Amino acid sequence: MVNNYWFEAKNINCFKNGFKVIKNLDLKITYSENVILIGPNGAGKSSLIEVINRNIYPVVADNSMLKIFDKENINLWELRKRISTVNNDIKNRINPNLKVYDLIKSGLYGKYCYISIKSAEDHYKVESLMKVMNISSLANKFFSYLSDGEKQIILIARALIRKPDILILDEPIANLDYKSKFFVIDKINELSKSNTKIFCVTHDISMITDIYDRVIMIKKGELIADGNQKKVINSSNLKKLYGIDAEVIKKNGLWFLNRLFK
Repeated sequence: MVNNYWFEAKNINCFKNGFKVIKNLDLKITYSENVILIGPNGAGKSSLIEVINRNIYPVVADNSMLKIFDKENINLWELRKRISTVNNDIKNRINPNLKVYDLIKSGLYGKYCYISIKSAEDHYKVESLMKVMNISSLANKFFSYLSDGEKQIILIARALIRKPDILILDEPIANLDYKSKFFVIDKINELSKSNTKIFCVTHDISMITDIYDRVIMIKKGELIADGNQKKVINSSNLKKLYGIDAEVIKKNGLWFLNRLFK
């Protein structure tokens, strides 16, 4: 029997630095859906990414279970091949004088540095990906010369070079100006046409576009809502999530939050 889920958690609890960061989590995610996880700062979003990447482990209990790609004990090398994660900490690891082409190529070797190996196959993979993502014009630019939005897209391209099953985007539009923000959102929307599925983590409701089949809301380590956009995104759920009175509006495929004043 074929298992349709790449992630399955049943009643798991996780601790980090003595604090319970994931509470009684029941969650299944299929191979066929793009998912967005939304919640305020400190909600447990990054902790769930750490669970997926096997950086933290759930408490062992008789009534709990965690499977990734249908395996309770998955090999970490296999996991790294099938899931690529892009977070904002990555930017600090990169030599500012590394060119875009070389940075993307480094993803084939699991590094963040210049790769001296000359390979026609590598060149084809990098050139093809840059062409598909319409970023070929950036190939010879130094990473430090890019705008923040361009940097984010190049890191996403690097994560995609090995064609993972799942791309995890951790706060992809955090600290971006409006131009960079919309640039990144548009590029991610284009990526939804590829075979790689997106698991996006954000605190920003404007990140939720039509490409996401499912919205999950998390607060204090617990899921408070889960379903399609029409079901989940409403004023009641957003009040639970952020603790504010607000109305939510969808316009031109984007969600907007307007605070209500008494």
